[in-house]
Amino acid sequence: MILTSEYVDIPVGGSPMRMYVCSPKREGQFPGILYYSDIFQLTGPMVRACERLAGYGFVVAAPEIYHRIEPLGTVIPFDDAGRTQGLEDAARTPVADFDADARAVLDYLGQHPKVAPGKLGVGGFCIGGHLSFRAGLNPDVKGTVCFYGTGIHNGKLGQDADAGSLERAAEFKGELLLVFGSQDPHIPEDGRAKIAAGLTAAGTSFSVKMLDAEHAFMRDVGPRYDPEATDAAFAEMIAFYRRIFA
Repeated sequence: MILTSEYVDIPVGGSPMRMYVCSPKREGQFPGILYYSDIFQLTGPMVRACERLAGYGFVVAAPEIYHRIEPLGTVIPFDDAGRTQGLEDAARTPVADFDADARAVLDYLGQHPKVAPGKLGVGGFCIGGHLSFRAGLNPDVKGTVCFYGTGIHNGKLGQDADAGSLERAAEFKGELLLVFGSQDPHIPEDGRAKIAAGLTAAGTSFSVKMLDAEHAFMRDVGPRYDPEATDAAFAEMIAFYRRIFA
């Protein structure tokens, strides 16, 4: 499917927030997906991930998660200094600000002429997996996909030592798909078990896909990239979204 894409700035939290927005070029309406990056913002791998998803018939909006801290258009490099920068930016951001950003993007998608009414979803990678978990708590979200979401099991997110995300699982109105790598040290087996137990206790409709992969295995640069696991995870996401938006 051929796409159109653009960078769009919307106001939120007293400052503009930049998003990469891509959608099918053909006429029609499609589900809208709020798609979160990892700590490095809108890098080449993230832009490609957005375009790949949009090519399956979705309107995808990926925000710069540190727009209150970094100049618009900041892409954080994949090196030690960049990792420190991204983690420090996260630590300076209150969870309430992340939540406000999620609502702003969902509202943008809800008003987008190519987004079908009532068809909103979210997804994300790493910190973005946790951000997508929280965004999925919004009652108009039909489906949430979390790729190796960090901090869900222990509550750590941004400036908050415990954001209490898992404790709010009963607020999910839609379905949830969690994708993990079995070799991921950031979300160990006991952490994954805690997440599953919390979701089960809350009565959340969820499924888990486990893959023999490391953390950040879907980022298509660097030594942890696993093409086969990426394709499997992507296929799970597409099947999930197509089912819930059918």
